[in-house]
Amino acid sequence: MPPLYKAVKQKLTEELRTGRWRHGQVIPSEPLLARRYAVSIGTLRRAVSELVAENILVREQGRGTFVASHTRDYMLNVFFRIEDRDGRRALPDSELISFRHGRANRAAAAALQIAVGDPVFQIRARLRLHGRPVILDEMRLPARLFPDLNEHIFSRRDTTVYGMFQARYGITVARTTEALSAELADRHTCELLGLQAPAAVLKVIRTAYAYKDLPVDWRVRYIDTKRHHYLSVLGGP
Repeated sequence: MPPLYKAVKQKLTEELRTGRWRHGQVIPSEPLLARRYAVSIGTLRRAVSELVAENILVREQGRGTFVASHTRDYMLNVFFRIEDRDGRRALPDSELISFRHGRANRAAAAALQIAVGDPVFQIRARLRLHGRPVILDEMRLPARLFPDLNEHIFSRRDTTVYGMFQARYGITVARTTEALSAELADRHTCELLGLQAPAAVLKVIRTAYAYKDLPVDWRVRYIDTKRHHYLSVLGGP
């Protein structure tokens, strides 16, 4: 039987998933939540602490505990792992290349846990850092989760992609998984990244998950690593 705090954590996650507390909103105090779930303060605090460690909740000294908002600073610190050779990071400028309605192939269906042939949005975007093209994203989004999404909404958003998920659709990305490999870029990828073929790029296959491990975004990302590298931090202090 799982520890009691794990059950409390699941209840909190379910309340977040159903929108009881939205992004940027303070959740009730720990004593109030402990009474609601009929557990001790210590049990409740341990459940909340895990959600804080997972970047789902944010504690602010003297103000309380808030549902994480996918601001640009939050995205830079949590989900964007590309930095230059001097260790500097900055959020990229995004340029939409194509936006199409399509059907999930076998790889996208498996990653997004939908059926082969289900409707998806197929999006290609080029990301620039300090004016240079560095990243090419090929995204697949399940259409059922983003019912009114179109090219205008995507290209005119005033926030990051995950910020748009959260603000417009109530979908908060809680975690991602990534698989990294090196490969030779095809001719079209070289053209879009300003590379002279043949050229090696870092290939990152990423799946993003909302609460309860709901996959919401599957993408293949190609990164030019001549001036940048991918930073992975394992473990903690």
